[in-house]
Amino acid sequence: DSVLGDGPDVVLLHGLFGMGSNLGALARALADNYRVHSLDLPNHGRSDWLDEPGIDALACAVADWMDSRNVPRAAIVGHSLGGKVAMQLALSEPARVDSLVVADIAPVLYQPRHEAVFAGLDAVAAAGCSSRAEASRLMAAHIKEEQVIQFLLLSLQKGEDGTYSWRFNLAALRKNYSTIQQGLAAELPYEGPVLFIKGAQSDYILPEHQDTILAMFPCAQVRIMADCGHWLHAEQPRLFNAIVHRFLDG
Repeated sequence: DSVLGDGPDVVLLHGLFGMGSNLGALARALADNYRVHSLDLPNHGRSDWLDEPGIDALACAVADWMDSRNVPRAAIVGHSLGGKVAMQLALSEPARVDSLVVADIAPVLYQPRHEAVFAGLDAVAAAGCSSRAEASRLMAAHIKEEQVIQFLLLSLQKGEDGTYSWRFNLAALRKNYSTIQQGLAAELPYEGPVLFIKGAQSDYILPEHQDTILAMFPCAQVRIMADCGHWLHAEQPRLFNAIVHRFLDG
């Protein structure tokens, strides 16, 4: 993990196939007023690998990390998979969570939507690429969105033999993909303040999710960011950072 700033604790959780630095612009924007922790979730970045990284296990890993760093309570901000993990932590251990920001994800079951990404990742893994450009070309045969390719390339690392491999645990993420797509379950709702931020062009948060969201998070507010999709923090970083900062200040 990395730490910036000083003040009340804020923990940032990235999305699937990402790493803590993905939310680096937000960390820098908050660092004047908060102590901001950017985590690599298990099986991502430089964190340990888990054989079965379901949402519950990932939330437990975040709780264990908080204990190890003597962070008893924090505001939690999560994008996509990180948002689901943040929601699960708030539902399972609400005393740890002062407030919650969930970026473009709902606590619901999602149908598979990463088949093309897995195909591109597999092509790179099988080829033993000697350059990022080669990896990019291989992924472009499967993944149409250039922004997604550039995001994935951030997790490509060069080995001592000069070939590139994925920093994340591709095998475990594929094996447990259906588990992380599952909806969340809660014995009791999380009663603290929650902000959902939706990209207007994204289909991750839909009107039919409202009842489920409010059942689990009765104090939830929703803010919609126009003219952006699922990667809202990268597409309009200044607006996204300002929305998060204003909510945490409030």
